Amino acid sequence: MTITTLSSREFNQHAGRAKKAAKCGPVFITDRGQPEHVLLSFEEYRRLVGERKKIGDLLAMPGIEEIDFTPAKLDEPAKAAEFE
Repeated sequence: MTITTLSSREFNQHAGRAKKAAKCGPVFITDRGQPEHVLLSFEEYRRLVGERKKIGDLLAMPGIEEIDFTPAKLDEPAKAAEFE
């Protein structure tokens, strides 16, 4: 992984170069010498945040019916909530 650092001015003048660099690793964009932003490829972003799936999609997965799901039994019956 290659890390590239560009000033805000360089980023504005060479956005294409920054996008190409983001394919190889993060691009730090600085403002007055301090890191302010990070440019990532979309694939890297998805890897970092994880892809959330909808419950319906998960339940429709092939082989889901083969999973044995037996809920645990409660030792005590549920009690009604008390409000003051």
